[in-house]
Amino acid sequence: MVSPPTSINLRIAIFSALSAATLLFTCGPVSAQIDFERPPINYSTATPDNPVSRLQARLDSGEVELTYDENRGYLASVLEQLGISPSSQMLVFSKTSFQPQKISPRRPRAVYFGEDAYVGWVQRGDVLEISTVDPQLGAVFYTLEQKAAAKPTLVQDRGQCIVCHASSRTADVPGHLVRSVYPAPSGQPYFGAGTFTTDDRSPFHERWGGWYVTGTHGKERHMGNVVVQGKDDPEELDREAGANVTDLSELLNTSPYLASHSDIVALMVLEHQTRMHNLITRANFETRAACHYDRIMNKALERPLDQRSESTERRIAAVVEKLIDGLLFVDEYPLNDPIEGSSTFSQEFSEIGPQDSQGRSLRQLDLSQRLMKYPCSYLIYSEPFAGIPVATQEQIYRRLYDILSGTDTNEKYAHLTSADRRAILEILRETKTDLPDYWK
Repeated sequence: MVSPPTSINLRIAIFSALSAATLLFTCGPVSAQIDFERPPINYSTATPDNPVSRLQARLDSGEVELTYDENRGYLASVLEQLGISPSSQMLVFSKTSFQPQKISPRRPRAVYFGEDAYVGWVQRGDVLEISTVDPQLGAVFYTLEQKAAAKPTLVQDRGQCIVCHASSRTADVPGHLVRSVYPAPSGQPYFGAGTFTTDDRSPFHERWGGWYVTGTHGKERHMGNVVVQGKDDPEELDREAGANVTDLSELLNTSPYLASHSDIVALMVLEHQTRMHNLITRANFETRAACHYDRIMNKALERPLDQRSESTERRIAAVVEKLIDGLLFVDEYPLNDPIEGSSTFSQEFSEIGPQDSQGRSLRQLDLSQRLMKYPCSYLIYSEPFAGIPVATQEQIYRRLYDILSGTDTNEKYAHLTSADRRAILEILRETKTDLPDYWK
C-alpha cells in the first residue's frame, strides 16, 4: 500500500514537476510556444521517418539510384523518386534562399512540390534544397550536393534552416512558408518596406512579390513579375505590368529549367498547403507537449498517468479549432475573376484523387470564385494528418461532422452552402477509411 505524500514531500514534488514542465513551453503574449528541442518532440535528435529519409534508406540499400545530369544535376531524378511533377514548377527571383548570390531575376530559383515534399533548384547551385513534412517532426530540411557521386547523400539540416522556418510565420513549429517581398532589380528584398507571409486568405495585391507568375487572373493584381526601382517608395511597384503574363521569354531565358512557366495555380495550391502543413504540425506538437506536461504533473501528484487536465483540454481544443478553420478554408480570399494556369498542373493535380463513386474529389479545383470546388483540404488524407494523436483526431472528426451535418451553425462557416457541406460529407464517407462510425 502506498502511503499518501507528506505536505513537504508533496510541495517538493509539485515544484520539481513544474520546473520540468516549464521547460516545455516559453510563454509569449498570446500563446505558449513549444520548445520542440525537448521531450516529447526532440526535434534535432529524433530519428526522422518521412519521404526523404526513406529515399535515403533506399539509396543506401541499393534499391534505387539517382541519375546525374550535367545541366541540372540530380534534380529530375530526385523529383521522380519523390513523386513530384515538373508541372508544379514555380520560379522565385528574390534572394530569399541560402544560396542568394546565385539567384537573380535573370536566374530565379525553381521550386517544385508534391503533397509532402518540396525541392528547390538554383542554376549552378552547390546543392539541391529539399524539404519534407515529417508526421512527428514537422518540416525537416535536407541538401544534396550537386556533384556526381557513387552514393549520393541527402544531408539533414541541423539548425540553420529553422532560424527562418520555425517562427510565428510558421505557427511556431518547424514549417514552410511562402514569402512575398518588395524586390530590388538585383532580387534583393527591400526588407524595410515590409514582407508578407501569404496563404489562401491573403488578398491578391499582397501575393508573390519576388516570384514569377504565369497565367491569367482578370482584374486581380499581384506583386509578381516586376521589381521595385527605388526603395524610397516601394509601393510604386507596377502591378499592371506584371498582370496576366503567360510567357516569360521577355523576362528571362527559361531553357535551363524543366518547364517554361511559373504557374499561378501551383502558387495558390502551395500557399494553402504550406499553411495547412503548419497547422497539422502545431496540432500534433501541442497535443504531445500538453499530454507530456500532464504526465509529469500526474506522476508528481500520484494521479492516474493518463488523467487529462482542464488546461490540456483547452489547449487541444484551441489547436483543433484552428486546424478545422484551415481545413474548411475559413476566411479564404474570394476570387473576383476566374484564374487559369499556364501548364498541365491544374489537370494533373485534380486527377490524383481519391474520387468517390460520382467522380468527385477534394482535389478538384474551382478557380472561378475560390481555390477548391469542394472546400475541405485534401491534406486530410495526408500522412502528417494521420500522425496527429488519435484523441485529437477524434475531436477533429467530431467538429468536422458537426459542421458538415449542419449541427454547428456558426456564422464563420457560412461560406459553405448546404450543397457544399453535403458533397464534402459524401466524398469523405466514401474516400476516408478511418472515419468514426457515426459518420456512416
